[in-house]
Amino acid sequence: MAQYTNHPVAAPPAPPERESTGHLMLRGYAVLALIVALAPAALQHALGPVGAGAVGAIILAGTIAIGVPRMIRLRRETPFPWRRLPWTALGYTALAVLSVAWSEWRATTLVTSVLLLAITVQAVFLAVWLTWRELLRSLASALKWVLGLSLAFELWVSLVVHGPVLPNFVTPPDGRFDQQWYWSRDNLFDGGRLQGIVGNANLLAALCLLALIVFAVQIWASSRRQAWLIGWMVVTAFLFFRAGSATAVVCALAVALVAATVLLIRRAPTGAARRNTYIAFASVGLVGIVAGWLLRGPLLQALGRSADLTGRERIWGDVLERANARPVIGWGHASPWLPWDPAFDGWIIDHGMSVLQAHNMWVDVYLQLGVIGVILIGVVLLTFLWRAWFFAVDRPRWDLDEKRPYSPVTILPILVGTLLLVQGFTESAPVMLWGWMLIVLFSFKIKSVPLVGVGMSERERLIDHGERRRRVP
Repeated sequence: MAQYTNHPVAAPPAPPERESTGHLMLRGYAVLALIVALAPAALQHALGPVGAGAVGAIILAGTIAIGVPRMIRLRRETPFPWRRLPWTALGYTALAVLSVAWSEWRATTLVTSVLLLAITVQAVFLAVWLTWRELLRSLASALKWVLGLSLAFELWVSLVVHGPVLPNFVTPPDGRFDQQWYWSRDNLFDGGRLQGIVGNANLLAALCLLALIVFAVQIWASSRRQAWLIGWMVVTAFLFFRAGSATAVVCALAVALVAATVLLIRRAPTGAARRNTYIAFASVGLVGIVAGWLLRGPLLQALGRSADLTGRERIWGDVLERANARPVIGWGHASPWLPWDPAFDGWIIDHGMSVLQAHNMWVDVYLQLGVIGVILIGVVLLTFLWRAWFFAVDRPRWDLDEKRPYSPVTILPILVGTLLLVQGFTESAPVMLWGWMLIVLFSFKIKSVPLVGVGMSERERLIDHGERRRRVP
């Protein structure tokens, strides 16, 4: 008869470790923080600038109140990896804060640089709190809330209000406002562009593309409730199509090309096969860029856009004219441009509204922080994409075993980075709000936890099965 001996060959069976209530609450708070970062425009349209600012301040205060004590407690087990912080991104944030000293729009610089600093702090704490898999789940949950509320909001406008809605839930008389003023245009059943709770079709389309990436990675990771995730992908695809964003379509093509490249390189059996794959896809990408530029007129018309990128070329010209007057250090940080500042109110008008960004990440940074800022943001993106690429294509290794399987989560940063890089040519989103948060978050996470499941903030801090040695006091 078998019995438990005093010298077992393995540990006795035990139930799997369950997450503590505190950690579950922490994950819920992380989802809330991500929702606020993904849809700040919804808060502004619903609560006004003061209300949205108050919510952001509460979230930041909560993050610091939760994060600092937690880091102090965890320091005994896992020292904080100061050397692996995204120092270039922190340097860009510091430059934005320091630009208050020479800014020509000091109040705007003070507000927007504090906002950038708050987003950076939030991203660092999220990278410390969440494992790679928890980060994927939390980001998916936040996107479900944003997209689900967007569809519910559009249904409410069409079925209950029966007309367009201005910010603060104001129902205007017909024909008194340009469509660009509306929070929702009541287009759900007439085939027009949808704007969702974020109040902008281009931003809604970008969030839909981000959600499609996240949901696809979840399905690939053999997540539970795959049928439910497929349903969410159908809803997201519908919103993406109805948003009608030409920028998002180009971003989707770039993301698909990068995803195909990564998957083929993972399957390449030799270094020569990898090299050939690189050459083939680089050639396809280069030909696509050249063809897209030469045929931009017909392509934009097919997408329902004008040849000047819906007025963006005029905006770039006006911004560059001002930026060239201070080419080295710029005029001061301002992302986004605050409409009540005299420097921006009435400066560039589009559809009767003051433009709130340069609609190009590089032009915007050049205006605000000059050549120094452009160099810094270039290094930030280059290092992030470089690490994200090899995080996606290299097998996890810490010994001679070359056959360990890839983790599906490792493809997420490079696809998100591709989305933000391409979006940055017609939008300034990558250097503010959720775009900047994801850049800082993934940059720090890849550096501090290069192996999924092993390292800082992961549940297991063991490499393979080795025992961690304790320091002798």
